[in-house]
Amino acid sequence: MMSGPHEEATPGSSARRRGEQPPLVESVPLFSTDAPAAPPRPARTPSSPAQPPYRRTRAEAREDRDQQITAPPRPVPPTPAAPPAPPAPTPPVATPETAPTDTVPRLPVTPRTTAAPTQAPPAPRMPAPAAPGVQTPASPPPSASAIITPDSRREQRVRERDSFLQTERPEEPAREGARGALNRFGLRMRPSADEQSARDDELAVSQHWPGPRTIAVVNGKGGAGKTPTTILLSAVFARYGGAGVLAWDNNQTRGTLGWRTDTGAHDRTLLELLPESQRLLGTGAQSADLAHFMHHQPREKYDVLRSKPIRLAHENRVSPTDVDAIHAVAAKFYRLIVIDSGNDESDPMWLRMIDHADQLVIATTTRADHAEAGALLIEALEERDERSARLARQSVAVVSQADPKATAAEVEHVTNGYRSLSREVVSIPFDHEMVDGPLRYGALHKRTQRAWLSAAAAVARGF
Repeated sequence: MMSGPHEEATPGSSARRRGEQPPLVESVPLFSTDAPAAPPRPARTPSSPAQPPYRRTRAEAREDRDQQITAPPRPVPPTPAAPPAPPAPTPPVATPETAPTDTVPRLPVTPRTTAAPTQAPPAPRMPAPAAPGVQTPASPPPSASAIITPDSRREQRVRERDSFLQTERPEEPAREGARGALNRFGLRMRPSADEQSARDDELAVSQHWPGPRTIAVVNGKGGAGKTPTTILLSAVFARYGGAGVLAWDNNQTRGTLGWRTDTGAHDRTLLELLPESQRLLGTGAQSADLAHFMHHQPREKYDVLRSKPIRLAHENRVSPTDVDAIHAVAAKFYRLIVIDSGNDESDPMWLRMIDHADQLVIATTTRADHAEAGALLIEALEERDERSARLARQSVAVVSQADPKATAAEVEHVTNGYRSLSREVVSIPFDHEMVDGPLRYGALHKRTQRAWLSAAAAVARGF
């Protein structure tokens, strides 16, 4: 039975230790002051074999640790002032006398010394700014291998090889004429040149542009066809391009746009819209709120903002600020605005309309006075300012045959005269549905519908 540090020795314990080997592990006192002084260890001769680690007692290991802890720190020798570096001494060869015989690893003990102040590493040097007027050499551009990424290499491979997808959209077979009749029996014939031209015009008027567009229909002469042009252009753009088209009667002298279109469930005009313009421009306004002021055309899918023709001209006259307010409301809720104008080119309403226009349409008939009034208007706008001159040069002339007895030579004389004044000229044949009364695109002759489709496509190509 092993004895503890606080147990008394038994009578036979000393005798038992006198003739036997010491125990493998002796009791270790809890505190270093209570430990008895250990007898000096006998020196080992070189011939004696090294004692294995399990022969060392715990007391001996504790004694070695105490000696290491209580050992005074080694003084740090001062650093000589840049002496010549001596050759490195040869390390002494360990002899059996000096070689350690204990194989138990000992923990390294760091002496407690006062740490010398260390200097912070030097800050990285920034390049000095170049002097004024001195050009610094530019860094070389990255090589091609550094620019090409895996994604770009993959895209390059896709471009180089033939894609399995169709790059060109196939054209639909013919639907009209003899070719369309044959296709109904199972053939697949391409459309004719006339049918293909009509499809191209349909595609042009079906486009939606970023931001609203404003078309101004003008001529300084009354009866030149401004109102029919406004109505039928609005109908074509709404039929093929969808809703969001507004026809606006900006006429202070008894505008007839409301007389030739369908009436809604009310009789309100732009004069009732003006007091509500600020509310409609607010964040809480909705597109459905415009139904209180607009007259929707259910067949043609566009809206009409009327004037009040029963009132005198000075009662219908609005200021340029009012034109700005109405246009702001229209541009917020509509993608395309077609404005029917009056005959007074000096009126502030008329001039403000030109300032908001993106495309100018000169409406005229084959009559000489109507054609001359439109030509004079183009020439006057070219001298007004740079923006008006650009509108005049990019304008579209729509020549309507108002007289059924007009010859082809008379129509060609007017159209050829406008080719040097406008970007494009479109001729509209005579149609009885355009003479008087409510005007609807669907009631026109097929030839007249095709002509108005060409006129709308000419306007769309100017955006």
